[in-house]
This record gives sequence, structure tokens and C-alpha cells, in this order.
Amino acid sequence: MTDLFKGIAQNNFIIVGRAGIDFFTDADVKIENAERVTVDLGGSSANIGAGICKLGGKAALVTRVSDDSIGSYCINRLKHYGVDPTYVTPVGGEFRNSLAFYESVLDGHRNVIYRNGAADFEMTEDDVLAVDYSAFGALITAGTVFAAEPSRSATFKSFELAKAAGLPIIFDVDYRPYSWPSAQVAADVLSRAAAQCDMIVGNDEEFGFMAGDYTKGLDKARSLSENGVGVVVYKMGHEGAITFRDGQEIRTGIYPVEALKPVGAGDSFMAGLMTGIAAGQDLKDAILRGSACASITVSRPGCAPALPDTATLETFLAEHPGPTIP
Repeated sequence: MTDLFKGIAQNNFIIVGRAGIDFFTDADVKIENAERVTVDLGGSSANIGAGICKLGGKAALVTRVSDDSIGSYCINRLKHYGVDPTYVTPVGGEFRNSLAFYESVLDGHRNVIYRNGAADFEMTEDDVLAVDYSAFGALITAGTVFAAEPSRSATFKSFELAKAAGLPIIFDVDYRPYSWPSAQVAADVLSRAAAQCDMIVGNDEEFGFMAGDYTKGLDKARSLSENGVGVVVYKMGHEGAITFRDGQEIRTGIYPVEALKPVGAGDSFMAGLMTGIAAGQDLKDAILRGSACASITVSRPGCAPALPDTATLETFLAEHPGPTIP
């Protein structure tokens, strides 16, 4: 068992990233027709943490939130889902938590995200220096943290500190163009981050972006695996995934469902993958577990509340006819 898998096996993760607030409509309701919306926790890293906790793991989040009622709300919802907010620090001034407002609709789905003056981008090296890395098994982060300073430098510092403590680093590429000053900066920084990781998870467009050519995403994923990254998961939507490990290519399908919206799948996939490995599943089965979690999440409204707990996942797997053949 590699250090990567030994670290994940502890099922206790330090996650560097953002917590935000989500507004979402009822099922099949477009935003312009909504008379009410539901509010809950949002932000990719917070969602991953919530998903891990709902599946029986442990997670703590490192981030900044706005020093106002919305920031307090995010901290309370982290606690609600079992995510440790010890390293979540309020920041004052005009910085605000990110807000996502999206439809529980698949066709013509729209997702509006407000990120001006984002509080999480104010995370500093002091925030990551405060973490006791020896208390965790692995570090997880998502690419959004690298989009601006001082968050970018702070996250690279967390990589350094995690490695010194013997923690593997798991990286969800999570490329969001609206957060970055330019595509070139994003490609350079995300590639630099990826080179330092032990596991990388991304979709075909994200790997293509890092490659500088969307037709070369698969080659980029394979190259990362050949050059020191222990596991690279290349997701292809409805076509499943190809995972590279030790010169092998593991192909997996998906669990077809009637999707309600496209958001939340990646966060749920990561939570299922991590807790599957921690439970002793082999890599292929853990990837399929992640795929099942993603399918459950896209079939229900919201992100954090739609993430499955263990009982929901077990029922889904028992009742579903099984994954597609890749």
C-alpha cells in the first residue's frame, strides 16, 4: 500500500478551500419563475467535506468567511454536516462569502455565481500554518483556491507543510474561468499545483485546458501519471472515467439516473472515492462508489443536502441495476 492509500485509509481529511452559500429552486422550477428558494451550504471544498462526513469520514476545512451573518451561517452549516470549522477564520471589511444561485433544472440549466471580493481568497499563510497536519491522514484541495492571492500562496504553503508531515495531497482541478485573471495564468498555476500532488481528479475539459488543447486532455492525464502522480482520474461525464495508476488504465462506467441538475457531481464523486478507499475498497470499486454518489446528488435538489449518507448510498447500490459498461 502506498503512502497515498495509507493516508486516505485514516478517513480524516484536512481540506483547503471555500465555503459559500447556495440558493436553489424547487425541482423543475426556473429561476425567473421561482416564488421561493432553499438556502444551504455551498462551495466545492465545503461540499466535499460535508460529503465525506455524511459517509462516515472526518473532515476539517481551512478557509476564510465574511465576518457577518452569512459567514456565521456557513460555519453553522459546516457544523451541521459534521465538518470541523476550527480553521475557518472570519475576515472583516468589504469581503463577502461567495453565493451560488442555481436552478433544479437540467435542460437550459443556469447557475449564477457571485465572487466579487470573495472572502475565501483572503486566506493567508498564517491560516495554513495554524493547522496541526499530523492530526490528519491526507490533504484535499480544489483548484478555485489558486485563482487569486493571498489564497494561492497560502495553498502552496499548505502543500509544503502537508508533505513535511507525510500527508498525501489530493487535487480536484475544479477549473472555474470566472475566478481567474486569465486562462494562461490558470493553466500555469493549475499545472504547477498538479505536479505536486499524489492524486488528481478532473474532467476531460479540465485536463484539456491544462494541456493547452482540449483534444489533448487524455494525453495530459496520462503524462501526469507517468511523471510521478500516483493516481489520475480522468472523468468523461456520461462516458465514465479512465483512471491511471502504475502504468495501468482502469475504465469505469456510470450509474444512469434521471438527473435534476448538473451541479454537485464532482464534489460528491470525491467524497465517495475517498471514503471508499478508506473503507478498504480497491481503486476501481472506490471510483464506482464515487460515481454512484455523483448520480444520487444530481438527481436531487441542492448540493450539500443532496449528497448521500451511507444508508442512502447503500440503498441506491442495492436497488440500481448497476453501472454502464465503459
